[in-house]
Amino acid sequence: MSSCVVRGSGSLLQSWRDLLRPHIRLCAAASSGRTRDVLLDVCRRRRFFLGEELSAASVLGGGLSLGPLGVEMKKNIINEWWSMAVLNREQVLPIDTALQGASPTIHPDRRDVAGTSSDKRQHSTLRRDLLHGALSHYVACLELLNRKLPFGIAEVGKCFHPVLDPHDNGARHARTGERTVASLCWFSSAKTLSQWRDYWLRHRLLWWRRFAQVPSGFSSSDHQDGEGAKTLLINYNFPWGKEPVETLRMLDDSALTQAHAGADAKLHGRDGRRSIIPHVVWLSSDLDRGLLAYLSDALSPRGKEQRLAVNSPSQVLKIHPSLAPVKVAVDLGKGPAVDLRLVCQGLSAELRGSGIAVWPGYLDTVQTSMEQLFMKYDEMGVMFTALVSDVTLESGLLHLRNRDTTIKETVHISKLRAFLTQQMTAASRL
Repeated sequence: MSSCVVRGSGSLLQSWRDLLRPHIRLCAAASSGRTRDVLLDVCRRRRFFLGEELSAASVLGGGLSLGPLGVEMKKNIINEWWSMAVLNREQVLPIDTALQGASPTIHPDRRDVAGTSSDKRQHSTLRRDLLHGALSHYVACLELLNRKLPFGIAEVGKCFHPVLDPHDNGARHARTGERTVASLCWFSSAKTLSQWRDYWLRHRLLWWRRFAQVPSGFSSSDHQDGEGAKTLLINYNFPWGKEPVETLRMLDDSALTQAHAGADAKLHGRDGRRSIIPHVVWLSSDLDRGLLAYLSDALSPRGKEQRLAVNSPSQVLKIHPSLAPVKVAVDLGKGPAVDLRLVCQGLSAELRGSGIAVWPGYLDTVQTSMEQLFMKYDEMGVMFTALVSDVTLESGLLHLRNRDTTIKETVHISKLRAFLTQQMTAASRL
């Protein structure tokens, strides 16, 4: 009898699940839509992106300008990428190629290494990726390394692409979009290419996850085009779905032979005792999408007590310390405004001189409550808020609020620079 009850209960439960499944999907879609709207609203109000009408398509399509906070945060992402690719490696050489140059000469019945059709004629055009620059300067870099393989060529720069206008069915494209791309071409033998592909995929996925609050938001997948060419993708799970932030492709030795027609002898590098024309692992990161991915990852609602205190469902951008556009905001507490501003000015100059990004909140003459002040800085992703008050004038002590914990502690003004430097150093090791 008991077994019949259990089976019957299970069937009833499954029936309810089947009935509720469409409702659950609708609720999930509505929640994702709200998260998307909140993310874009914070990016607009706090000027990470400029423009009154932000949308996921406009940001991902490269049609918007960056505001002050967006510029600083993307610069930090670029610095971290550059440190990973160039500064911490002996076998990677940096280059900086022209935005406009000649497209590679490709045989008419082939496709170029980027997968687009081409003809015999060279023509000057804005670059769509950074691959051609690395292939073009391969010989010069190889000679610098005494022709020893493997090695890499790295570059960060602007790339351009046509953007379709969804409101104009008759137009091929309405404008040219742009994005900041970080590219690494790794040249190795065909025998070790798969090993290097696996190494770079693992390494790059760990790199993206390193700065994330929710590392599982970044994942990898593979994609095959119509000709069967395989591309590995690193994706971020945005509120509206997964979007690629980085691509990884393997190219055979024809990538170099087509870029250097008739110069095969110069293309050979030394792999141990062998002389070979290398194959290529090509990594290409879209850092503008990466910026939006890290902003989406950092978005967190304020605690219930904080929301009630300011009667606002505001958000906190818990941006990784290494990527945060502003490390500390210097602002005024209670006390004589003129004297406090002088102290704030001197403190800000000292911190900036040590390379610490400061927001000069003390210059704002609009009176706001402390709760509203903290709400603003939380949405800006500011890590710490230093409040200079009459106590500072008397004893040198100031209040320092932590964005992530909301805890306020007392720090002597002479110790603030060392404290923040220590925090930044510790964060860089995470």
